[in-house]
Amino acid sequence: MPGWSDIDPTAIASDLSIVWSWKYDRDSDSFIGRLAGEDIIQAFGESLRGKRMEDFFAKRQYDSVATRHKRVVAEPAFSHGSGAVFVHAERYSQGERIIMPLAADGIHSDGIFGATVYDLEEKVLNLPPAQRELNAEKIEYYALDG
Repeated sequence: MPGWSDIDPTAIASDLSIVWSWKYDRDSDSFIGRLAGEDIIQAFGESLRGKRMEDFFAKRQYDSVATRHKRVVAEPAFSHGSGAVFVHAERYSQGERIIMPLAADGIHSDGIFGATVYDLEEKVLNLPPAQRELNAEKIEYYALDG
């Protein structure tokens, strides 16, 4: 697996606005925000950098987001989602998302790196939480061979 040091910002300069990353601490089973591009900050209305995932997603469907992210680091697996993205941010936008595990030692996951593209003409959801699930993103996982 690639590590954080393998990511070259100049090589992905044209895509930096759509990328995001979380550090994972296996001992505490928690994530801390590492990076959020401008389009990601726009979708949430704030940056995730330096924030605990539990706090950042406290009112944004933390359980479902954490489950997805933990699966990526635990298996490890690559994730691809499509459909309604940012429902957890109370926005409805069609898009796609990818997430891959990161490992400083190349073996043990210690973070995730993702990118989310979406229609910038998002609409704020005015639906009750139960109905927001109807617009859920379709997510597929691809186990990485060890």
